[in-house]
Amino acid sequence: MATAFWEGDGSTRGSGFWASGHAPTLIAAFLYFDLAFMVWVLLGPLAPDIARSLHLTPAEKGLMVAVPTLAGALLRVVNGMIVDRIGPKRAGAISQVIVIAGLAIAWTMGVSSFAGTLALGVILGIAGASFAIALPLASRWYPPEHQGKAMGLAGMGNSGTVIAALVAPTLAALFGWNAVLGLACVPLTLVLLVYLMLAKDAPNPPAPRPFAAFLTPLRERDCWWLMGFYAVTFGGFVGLAASLPIYFTDRFGLSAVTAGYCTAACVFAGSLVRPIGGALADRVGGVRTLLAVFAIAALALVGVSAASGIAAALALFVVAMLALGTGNGAVFQLVPQRFAAEIGVMTGLVGMAGGIGGFYLASSLGVAQQWTGSYAPGFLVFAALALAALAGLALVKARWRRSWGAAAGVRI
Repeated sequence: MATAFWEGDGSTRGSGFWASGHAPTLIAAFLYFDLAFMVWVLLGPLAPDIARSLHLTPAEKGLMVAVPTLAGALLRVVNGMIVDRIGPKRAGAISQVIVIAGLAIAWTMGVSSFAGTLALGVILGIAGASFAIALPLASRWYPPEHQGKAMGLAGMGNSGTVIAALVAPTLAALFGWNAVLGLACVPLTLVLLVYLMLAKDAPNPPAPRPFAAFLTPLRERDCWWLMGFYAVTFGGFVGLAASLPIYFTDRFGLSAVTAGYCTAACVFAGSLVRPIGGALADRVGGVRTLLAVFAIAALALVGVSAASGIAAALALFVVAMLALGTGNGAVFQLVPQRFAAEIGVMTGLVGMAGGIGGFYLASSLGVAQQWTGSYAPGFLVFAALALAALAGLALVKARWRRSWGAAAGVRI
């Protein structure tokens, strides 16, 4: 995927990063990804207000914020196939138009039922699937020696979750939560116009892959291990990003605006360290990094389950998000080492697994609260999953280092 433009053309190899690719496309990919992630998690910061308005149960609140995550996960593979056939620029434009139209319809007609929130969640899932469009759009312009920087800069769009947590509750307090759906169309439309002006598909794209190509890596055990590890790291990150506004308002009685600020602090921590996690994995190895990540995340989530005060809970969530964000970068340091020839397909599969993990966490917290009156069991179960991932990684690390780690000549 990433090297197609450069095959047979070595004229810019060894040049500086900005000269080696197409900076306007990279900027467009970042902006698209950033705003797409903002609306992907929009129901989380709005959840306290929506739940009061529609009289939702805890389980319904959990499912409402989880559906966009699941839809985004499943649609990432679909978007990967669409990008292969019509190119990333056109795929991204179509995706943005659908999301803007869906939000505009929801704003004008109003969302007046739980079923309506689920339908809106599917539309927002299309924004979450932008991962499979924005990254190929940017990365196809850059040679192998600059892939990490290109993918890292485009991938920093997950910081859009911070924007949603900071801005959406304040706008909802001023204008009502339904108005936020319409207001979101304004920056989305502006970014779409910039995207159409700046983005450009790289020449000589790779040939479209048959659907069977998306299933081939699934025959490998290592594919399932990497998907499982990302289901914990990214699943934990996005699941918490969607659920924390509900948790802070229900558990500690915070206002939606204050809960948004607390959520933004946690999400910012997880977003900031993703590229740092990749760099750390390059230096000490992805396996070593993930071993620490899973242990720290599990301990932090166990601590959250027992936290009785807002200060302790917030500090522990920040620690958990720092660990999980580092893990996101570490997993994607390992993926291209093992599946260099299938990196495009693996990006979609691993990304899908991460979204499924986020759906599980967000929905299970709501179920735990409804069945037991406490969020603690949900956090404890996810902590157990992190420990299971730790045990699985300890089980496979020796084989990985002997086989593909040694063959690639890199530290894993």
